[in-house]
Amino acid sequence: MGSDWVNAAGSVFSALGTVGAFIVGFVLLRREQNREAERAEDERRGQAARISAWIEEYRKPNDARELAFHVHNASEMPIYEVELPMPEGGETEFVGLVPPGQTIRRPAPESWRRSYVEPEPVEIEFLDSAGRRWKRNEQGRLTSAAESGQNTVR
Repeated sequence: MGSDWVNAAGSVFSALGTVGAFIVGFVLLRREQNREAERAEDERRGQAARISAWIEEYRKPNDARELAFHVHNASEMPIYEVELPMPEGGETEFVGLVPPGQTIRRPAPESWRRSYVEPEPVEIEFLDSAGRRWKRNEQGRLTSAAESGQNTVR
């Protein structure tokens, strides 16, 4: 009877070891899948994360001051269909294309001068080089059209 008990205990420990190994393997696999998903998301957002827009006053060559929107593309690819939606239902400022590594400047409406104090970010919408639509709000939060429920351009 003693050897039966030892055999039974060995079988139980062997089964527990197998189950434990399965659980550890599953946990490690799940962690790797999460890391891969994060890497894929970072890659997908890579270009969009390098786009910014702000409003700032600058001096013209004749020493006059002008308020302007600036759109900067710090990525290595152009961005397309760039739009600066105006707050409170105003007209959208269409910029079009912003080449890689460049900053485009557009005059801001005079109505913005009343509230201008210092450079500040503005909302921007654009297509990245892969055709995905992105939006960055005034607080700098970047969202894709898929996250915000908008349709993407094919």
